[in-house]
Amino acid sequence: MAVRFLAGLAAGASLLVLAAEAKAQDHSHHPAPATAGSLPAAPPQQPAPHDHSSMAHDHEAMDHHAAAGHAGMTSPLGPWSMSRNASGTAWQPDLGEHGGVHARAGDWTLMSHALLNLVYDNQNGLRGDTKTFAAGMVMGAARRDFADGSKLNLRAMLSPDPLMGKSGYPLLLAAGETADGVDPLVDRQHPHDLFMELSASYSRQLSPTDSVYAYIGLPGEPAFGPPAFMHRMSAMDSPEAPITHHWLDSTHIVFGVTTLGWARDRFKIEGSAFKGREPDEDRWDIEQPRLDSWSVRGSFNPTPEWALQVSYAEVSAPEQLEPDEDQRKWSASAIHTRRFGSDGWWSSTLAWGRKTNDHDESNDAWALETALHPDERWTVFGRAERIETDELVPGVGGGHGPLHTVSKASIGVVRDWRLHRNVRFGLGGLYAVNRVPDALEPLYGGDPNSAMLFVRLKID
Repeated sequence: MAVRFLAGLAAGASLLVLAAEAKAQDHSHHPAPATAGSLPAAPPQQPAPHDHSSMAHDHEAMDHHAAAGHAGMTSPLGPWSMSRNASGTAWQPDLGEHGGVHARAGDWTLMSHALLNLVYDNQNGLRGDTKTFAAGMVMGAARRDFADGSKLNLRAMLSPDPLMGKSGYPLLLAAGETADGVDPLVDRQHPHDLFMELSASYSRQLSPTDSVYAYIGLPGEPAFGPPAFMHRMSAMDSPEAPITHHWLDSTHIVFGVTTLGWARDRFKIEGSAFKGREPDEDRWDIEQPRLDSWSVRGSFNPTPEWALQVSYAEVSAPEQLEPDEDQRKWSASAIHTRRFGSDGWWSSTLAWGRKTNDHDESNDAWALETALHPDERWTVFGRAERIETDELVPGVGGGHGPLHTVSKASIGVVRDWRLHRNVRFGLGGLYAVNRVPDALEPLYGGDPNSAMLFVRLKID
């Protein structure tokens, strides 16, 4: 069933691409029309030899390397490059990619994007398992720029994840959420909901460098952490979720969020009210919204190559199985992206997260990930993680058990073939090594390894 659904999504997305191109008459390489308060498209430039030593300080190079369809196009949240946009309201480096197929429909600019994976997963050891599953996302957006400099943006993102079943897929050392409302998911990655985002944003430009904006989502992503892992350039090509997910970006799908933000040039401060409870085991519905938690995030892009953030959140009862336990969360991250050649890029992320419960017990997580894309055919990616977790072994009488420090390292590669100007087919694989302390080795059969093989369809 998963294969059929994946094929159906892929076919539908492909038809959307072709229809968009016919409608747009190749608008994918045209900037959005300039409106009052928007940055106009840069005038045509003669090609010049690449000088990567000055790229970080050369905004013309930034525009040259912007993702196709985004050169000269500003963000729906303010007067900065569209390429700075990531998930929710998070920032990535200005030299990042923000892929999508564009079309025009009257006063609206339309965008579509899809990344669909079919994965064979083999997790070894005594607590491992195997599974074939479909995962990914299909995204669409509609944007309107007004004469007064304000912008309205509507965005929807769907996922085939619910087809993998409520228990998700095997992933050693991962923990979080539940498949049945009774037992926690351990050594498995939970599926995301069908509706990963249904959001709207409205922004108003105050000056050539200042903007204020509001964002609402059901579901949506509050102002906390780095961009969600499936939107980070350093992580998006890997088919597996990070085991640091619940420290860094588990709030990227919450059923009810409002965010207010102010940005000035390269600095941004924003705050959110959102529902703290993670999605329940019913992955097909839209849950009742509630604003019982809050977060604040400061972001700074000192150069086009860097994106920095620090954030804090007070989260009300995030775990369904622990309804009386709140959390305080911290996050800090640095993302670096460098461009080279006509299609090449190298993006890396260093991120830290901390969760503290009502008993002032804290546990930390670290992630270092990188992806190298030398040309349009090949991408090599890797990740190293270290977490402090009390969810791998249940405590006496249930609940969380003793705290253990575990780690994981993975490396993978994917080869893409272009089927159409906006459609690519890829074949890839990854290998991972997991490290557990001596106390856990009898449960895992030592330090287990794991591997994934995958095919993918990417439309951007």
